[in-house]
Amino acid sequence: SFSRMETPVGGMLRPPAPVLRRSYAALAEARSILENELDGIRVAGTWKGERIITSKQGPQINVDGSRGTILNFCANNYLGLSSHPEVVQAGIDALKTYGAGLSSVRFICGTQDLHKNLEQKLAQFHEREDCILYASCFDANAGLFEVLLGPDDAVLSDELNHASIIDGIRLCRAKRLRYKHMDLSDLETKLKESQSSRVRLVVTDGVFSMDGDVAPLQGICDLAEQYGALVFIDECHATGFLGQRGRGTDELLGVMNRVHIVNSTLGKALGGAAGGYTVGPKPLIDLLRQRSRPYLFSNSLPPPVVGCATRAVELLLESNEIAQTMTAKTMRFRNKMTQAGFTISGSAHPICPVMLGDARLASVMADDMLKLGIYVIGFSYPVVPKGKARIRVQISAAHTDEDIDRCVDAFIQTGRKHGVVS
Repeated sequence: SFSRMETPVGGMLRPPAPVLRRSYAALAEARSILENELDGIRVAGTWKGERIITSKQGPQINVDGSRGTILNFCANNYLGLSSHPEVVQAGIDALKTYGAGLSSVRFICGTQDLHKNLEQKLAQFHEREDCILYASCFDANAGLFEVLLGPDDAVLSDELNHASIIDGIRLCRAKRLRYKHMDLSDLETKLKESQSSRVRLVVTDGVFSMDGDVAPLQGICDLAEQYGALVFIDECHATGFLGQRGRGTDELLGVMNRVHIVNSTLGKALGGAAGGYTVGPKPLIDLLRQRSRPYLFSNSLPPPVVGCATRAVELLLESNEIAQTMTAKTMRFRNKMTQAGFTISGSAHPICPVMLGDARLASVMADDMLKLGIYVIGFSYPVVPKGKARIRVQISAAHTDEDIDRCVDAFIQTGRKHGVVS
């Protein structure tokens, strides 16, 4: 009650001194716990700093504290569309016509015709019935499984699926079975174990982002059909550039009509701004609009973001020329690095992890690469398993052969300095 409050100078009410002391003590204890956690990250060599970029995203960038232009080899800007003039102009046009934002969720007053237009184009691009937009693909993964699966169902998930898939699955009430990474034999075992379930959903990344390896979708679809299961893929690191027309992993492996649900992002190859989506059967998309919590309780994507993404998708619908340049550039880097003595994980994907093992080594080498004008980042636990630290290089269609060769030369120089290669 107010009678137990102290009134200091100025008339402001505050709790009595003993209550304040307990509050300060609780805050001090929490601060000590947090600082200890932070110290542990620093000691382990897994601290993740944030370099500051002072230019637009692209193959060449400016970095605060570095002189001259830096070559960027760690963006998800696979097709170089983040700063494509037509994509940028589409965002400007949308900003002028539709404003900065909607100040609303979709079902209240947050759906504009440009949102519906992008959803239609994404459904067309993936050759699926319908599409629903989210603020991110993390939200798309968080919002799917809880709606689709109930306690009588089962979800079978690759053990190395993205964190957003793992978190999304945790939200649903289905029986959860995890199969060994890309292991079809273990997947079949789990399918047999779950035969009493009403609906079974096999869940996998199309491309696994840390290693650049491609899911064996043909075998997965074979097993799913044999045991009456549905197939879901996350295509964040495939949409726009894998497959003959850039449709993704399912096109690359010839199973577009056998994969039932696809989640992907607008934040990588498709302009790189923000946003995610689900494409699939119309009844599923309709149900997501009614019950998917990240969709129902998040603001609509801002019009400039939608405008940029729409133009990016249109460019890919018009031509596959940009996507077709990726293979040669990817293999140029992979082959030259392998010949130099480096171990590159994955195969034939623009994600090219340079395996180093030690977290400190990955961090120090990345810093040394920056001094040579190459922007790359070391990845270590908990982003990747302990003992599997690496520098993840990502090739873009916007990189020239000269850019790639310069990156390889810098790796060789830095690798020799640290005894990684001779």
